[in-house]
Amino acid sequence: MAIQWQKTWISDERYESASVCDVDGDGHLDIISGAFWYQGPDFRRKHYIGPVAQEGEYYDDFSTVLLDITGNGTLDYVTGGWWGNCLRWREHPADPTQPWPEHILWQNTGNVETTRGWDIDGDGVIEIVPNTPPNATVSYYKLRTDASGRGTGAFDRIEIYTFAEGTQGHGLGCGDIAGNGRMDIVLCHGWLEAPVDSAHGKWIWHGEFANAPWGSMASIPMLVVDVDGDGRNELITGNAHGYGLWWSKRATDGTWVHHPIDLGNAQYHDLHWVDIDGDGHCEIVTGKRHRAHNGNDVGEWDDVGIYYFNWSGESFVKQIVDYGPIGRGKGCGIHFAIADLSKNGRLDIVAPGKDGLYVFVNLGSAHGK
Repeated sequence: MAIQWQKTWISDERYESASVCDVDGDGHLDIISGAFWYQGPDFRRKHYIGPVAQEGEYYDDFSTVLLDITGNGTLDYVTGGWWGNCLRWREHPADPTQPWPEHILWQNTGNVETTRGWDIDGDGVIEIVPNTPPNATVSYYKLRTDASGRGTGAFDRIEIYTFAEGTQGHGLGCGDIAGNGRMDIVLCHGWLEAPVDSAHGKWIWHGEFANAPWGSMASIPMLVVDVDGDGRNELITGNAHGYGLWWSKRATDGTWVHHPIDLGNAQYHDLHWVDIDGDGHCEIVTGKRHRAHNGNDVGEWDDVGIYYFNWSGESFVKQIVDYGPIGRGKGCGIHFAIADLSKNGRLDIVAPGKDGLYVFVNLGSAHGK
């Protein structure tokens, strides 16, 4: 049975990124999005974090990656955007209802499409990994820690690969493709095989996606997951600025077979792989990024929606969370969040975007799951 959802308006703010954590330590999850955080459990009170630079229809705020950067036990967050050419972080203050100080994590990163956090080196702490499409160099940023393992507020830049020709392009993922337990990096045209020492070893480029159906506009993330349960990871990729969503399987000779999941919807920019329906198996959760290029993308004026896709054992089956004409249906921005907001064991969806900030409360199926 399909899940029933309760669509709840939170704000008309048009920031495209959100994350969820217990900001004020009261035991309820809160939402952080753009210049504000919204106090749980009902999210009706919003508190000012600080100014966010605006660029036309955009805000220079394309991620909300949570990390205890100062080592004091509270979560700060990392953001960045296309125009600022830097990564920034906001410091969780002692009184979170007061403005959050902003710091430059790294200057001159290049245009940041969006950022994700993955534990590249396996030490239990995420690294900050931005997608900077015009750049030839692929880098990640490692938090410096003290002798007790706590964050110090400073980062080191680890440059892992530079293309002699071309750039890294639009698209980013992370996971074990080589089958050796390491965290490889995926880009729109291929993948970088991780060495034993991710910071000092040699990363190997596999340019295996030259003819992939998503072209030069892959989603962020490109999911690296075991779709069919054979013990090897596959790839799930959306077209972030055009039509299509695919899952891809790699043969032992390095060739990939790309299987369509949904070719009728556009702007699949952000993807999650979670057990949204509580059946013990993960599903794809994704949707359209409304006005991703301000009305200039293919499919921009199509109906907008959020969906999840169940794996049937042979293919994916699409389920609708929300769908409708622009102004009625809801998209999911560039960095949306999934969490159990109501503490009932079911995962809810936090959907920011230029079409406002909404929560989709997971009511379960008719059978009560």
